[in-house]
Amino acid sequence: MAVCILIPAYNAEQTIGPVARECVALGYAVVVVDDGSRDATAKAAAGQQGVTLLAHERNRGKGRALKTGFEWALVHGFEAIVTVDADGQHDVSAVPRLVAAAREEGVDIMIASRFGQFEEMAGLRKVWNRFGVWCMRQRTGFEISDSQSGFRCYSGRLLRSLSLGAEGYDLEMEILMKAWRNGFSIASLAVAARVADGRSTSHFRPVRDTWNICMTFLRYM
Repeated sequence: MAVCILIPAYNAEQTIGPVARECVALGYAVVVVDDGSRDATAKAAAGQQGVTLLAHERNRGKGRALKTGFEWALVHGFEAIVTVDADGQHDVSAVPRLVAAAREEGVDIMIASRFGQFEEMAGLRKVWNRFGVWCMRQRTGFEISDSQSGFRCYSGRLLRSLSLGAEGYDLEMEILMKAWRNGFSIASLAVAARVADGRSTSHFRPVRDTWNICMTFLRYM
């Protein structure tokens, strides 16, 4: 099964190089989508051997960057796409475990779960992560322990089957809800994040993006 690692990046010039190098060292194809960064993110990514760089002329949101990467991966025949954040919060060394678990369990989405670190999170992030897991279980029956982790392994058959509309962080919730509605399978694997509460360089807006994610969940119920 051909696997690629997809890294959406925005103003990540300080971290994208080390993250991309670590991914390449695992032996997988790596694609970075520069989402209209105003700094040297594109230059830093392009300078890494083994990295394919795609770029948006302007900032369009994490969801749009993911969709650009998904489209590229499917055109190039990849059957498993692992998404990793550009800020270094994810433990990239766990990618082979995530891919193997998805293959062995035969699931279409395998989520790297930070469940054991929820208490380390602050404010809305901690509340929504716990509430989101409860809501997903009650509504869909999926026994997943982290609905908001962006460290995931997606099957090519899933991504080819879904029409996705969101452009921001809510895309990841849209994928979960549409996967459920279309009969795909989802599971989670415990993988501790290197930084449980995200990096200070994260572009996640706690109030606005949490609201959009909640509304996406309700819309697809």
